[in-house]
Amino acid sequence: MYNLGDIVMMKKQHACGQNRWEVTRLGADIKVRCLGCGHDVMLKRAYFNKRFKKIITQAHEVKTEQEKFYLDPQKLRLPHLMN
Repeated sequence: MYNLGDIVMMKKQHACGQNRWEVTRLGADIKVRCLGCGHDVMLKRAYFNKRFKKIITQAHEVKTEQEKFYLDPQKLRLPHLMN
């Protein structure tokens, strides 16, 4: 359905007027970032699924140089965990 790094469209637009969101975290909660102003929002999965409309661009197709607030998943560093 949707994956980390995908750009999705929600049923209602953000207060800044943009309706494009990047999925930045998946789990019981889903974190999305507005690509208009960079605002992060954490939503319950059921709430997100109810308001999700469609996938605009999948993560492997995104042109990162054209997206001001897009956080490329390949550039993310995982935290170093001590054993």
